[in-house]
Amino acid sequence: MKINALAVKGMLAGIASIFAVSATPAQAAVELPCSTAKLIVPWGPGGGTAVIFGIFEKAIEASDAPTKIKVVTMPGQGGGAGAKEAHAAKPDGCTLFAIHQHLVVNYINGVTDFSWDGFEPVAMLTDTPEIIGAGGHVDYDDLEGMLAAAKANPGGIPTGVSMGATSHFLWIMLGAKTGTDFQYVPFQGGTAGRITGLLNGSIDLGGINMAAARTQRDDGALKAFAIAADERSDLIPDVPTLKELGVDMNYSLTRGIMLPKGTPKEIVDYWAEVFKGPTEDEGFVAEQAAKGTAVVYLGPEEYQAWWKDTEGDFLDAAKELKVGRFQ
Repeated sequence: MKINALAVKGMLAGIASIFAVSATPAQAAVELPCSTAKLIVPWGPGGGTAVIFGIFEKAIEASDAPTKIKVVTMPGQGGGAGAKEAHAAKPDGCTLFAIHQHLVVNYINGVTDFSWDGFEPVAMLTDTPEIIGAGGHVDYDDLEGMLAAAKANPGGIPTGVSMGATSHFLWIMLGAKTGTDFQYVPFQGGTAGRITGLLNGSIDLGGINMAAARTQRDDGALKAFAIAADERSDLIPDVPTLKELGVDMNYSLTRGIMLPKGTPKEIVDYWAEVFKGPTEDEGFVAEQAAKGTAVVYLGPEEYQAWWKDTEGDFLDAAKELKVGRFQ
């Protein structure tokens, strides 16, 4: 999978305070019919997306932006329930939608009849690369060993995913790149559920997050074979990239903000400026870095171009592998 977001280098460690950001002319020129806008996060509280946008909520609350945001979690249908709610909202700037590649996956799987272009792109904000992980009980200790085991047992290694979601596509695309196949085991609860499965041995493989890669490998409970990014992470520098290991593939959750289709350009630009403010603050960048997330900002036009490229990658893979609506 191709990704156009650049990883942020030299991210500061630890949590720092967030400084107030002054209102820009674009912000001052727009008056919205709400003092607080609803930001729909289409997953449950405590998940990665809710945590990341909770940090944005706090930063915008501390800024001079005339309209604040309130994160509202709306789980269901692998992100589809929240997407439908946001898609049907009034285009008045008072409902925003927190998004990553799940929306294209929802479209491919028929959960929604619209993709990213059913919204107005506002801004790309963060990039969180996936980590190829395993339970400490497996016999192999690196990606080469994992792939050899997968080729020796096609479709036989239990691998935890949320079926039809981005975590599933990670392994579908890895399989397409490496000539391997896996036994997909449905897991609820996102990454946390998969990590539990890896720890108790009910699955062998699964994507893990940065927190687990940093804290649960020392005792051998988990293994991390590769990170699906252009460069190694400063937080887990011993974990090589897939590209270093000969697999030409990046895969990350790239999160951003959308508005309902038909939202006027001046409102799109308003929110783009509001969300840009925190991304330019070192304390904010450090707080996101502590979660294993890089801050990568793209404005409306650049974000739209990124979505066109990214959707093309997913659609090509779905067509090749006959997934979802392309079966």
